Amino acid sequence: MTEIIREIVGYTLTALGAFFYFLAGLGLIRMPDVYTKLQASTKATTLGTFSIALGIGILNPEFFGKSIILIAFVALTNPVASSVMIRAAYKNNAPACKETCIDEIAELKNNAVEKAVTGGEGNE
Repeated sequence: MTEIIREIVGYTLTALGAFFYFLAGLGLIRMPDVYTKLQASTKATTLGTFSIALGIGILNPEFFGKSIILIAFVALTNPVASSVMIRAAYKNNAPACKETCIDEIAELKNNAVEKAVTGGEGNE
C-alpha cells in the first residue's frame, strides 16, 4: 500500500514539475520585456526543479539525499543568477514595458542629480 502511495505522490510531483516548466516556457513567449520574462521563467523553473527533484527522490529513495542537495543548490543559485541577469539588462538599458515597470532606481538617480545641481536644497 505504501508503495502505491509513494508512486502516486512521486509521479504527481514529477508531472507538477513538468507543468511548471511548461509555464516557464509560456512566460518566455507571452511576457512583453526581459524583466518580466526572467521573473516568470525563474520562478517557474525553480518550482519545477523542486517538484521534479522531490518526485524523483520519493520514487527512488536512493536518490532522495541527492534530490535534497539539488533543491538546496537551486534555491541558493536561481535567485542570485536571476538578479545578476536582470541587473545586467538594466545597466544595458534594456527596454521595459511601461505597464509593468516602476523604475525606482531612476527616480533615486534623478533625485540625487537634482540635489547635486541645487546644492542639496530640496523637498525633504
